[in-house]
Amino acid sequence: MPPAAWATLLISALIIAVTGLALLRVILMLQHVSFTLGTVIVGVRAIAHQTRAVPPAIESVNANLAPVRSAAEQV
Repeated sequence: MPPAAWATLLISALIIAVTGLALLRVILMLQHVSFTLGTVIVGVRAIAHQTRAVPPAIESVNANLAPVRSAAEQV
């Protein structure tokens, strides 16, 4: 095989190796971004749950305070 063919194969292998390493780095970055976005989504859902509307909370408070109300009326 002539030296030009070996040089072509060597250069091609180097280009493929560098491209593969770059793609591997992109894959690792995307995994990190995916994990971070998952964490942010969980945080947003927790905030949304803790700041939900007042009417459902009022029903729960009224249900829990029914015995207190009846005892206060007897006094």
